[in-house]
Amino acid sequence: MKQFWNERYAEKEFAYGKEPNQFLKEYVHLLPLGKILFVAEGEGRNAVFVAQNGFEVVAFDYSESAKSKALTLAKEQNVQIDYVVSDVMDVSFEPESFDAIVFIFAHFPAVIRKQAHQKLVSFLKPGGKIIFEAFEKNQLQFTSGGPKELAMLFSEDEVKNEFSSINFNFFETVIITLEEGPFHQGKGAVIRFIGTKHEKNE
Repeated sequence: MKQFWNERYAEKEFAYGKEPNQFLKEYVHLLPLGKILFVAEGEGRNAVFVAQNGFEVVAFDYSESAKSKALTLAKEQNVQIDYVVSDVMDVSFEPESFDAIVFIFAHFPAVIRKQAHQKLVSFLKPGGKIIFEAFEKNQLQFTSGGPKELAMLFSEDEVKNEFSSINFNFFETVIITLEEGPFHQGKGAVIRFIGTKHEKNE
């Protein structure tokens, strides 16, 4: 799978475009100004956008060619991002060191997904924010991108179970129209939420 992503991101064209995800763009103002972690960030379009808005940005992905594209985009936009090449189960940050975490179409194998999500949430400060958008199980009816394996797509119950330490401020399952580079085009089924990590006394 790593080879697949390295080859996709090695292409000259940006697989999902250079513009930020629309859901993130619409709600970036809700993020606390501080240090933001971008999960499975790919070519950097979202991390660079948030860095342009004055945030300290850290991103990771397991594709070396994704990092190369992301750093090129950051240079084009005259911002700096800290980009780590790592598998989600190996990535390591200080506990409770981020003010927010952004998950945009971050799909992990079903066998590790809950563990991965709980690990990532451990890096978030109590009261910190999450912005999340990913493909819902009905995405298999559409051709706009995403995993072709049902288990890698989300149901509402799975999201709520895997993010059990989060208070959901906004949560919806919706059909949207994607216009994100060559690989996200057309109608798609997504789950998305904005959430706040429980305070320690909750």
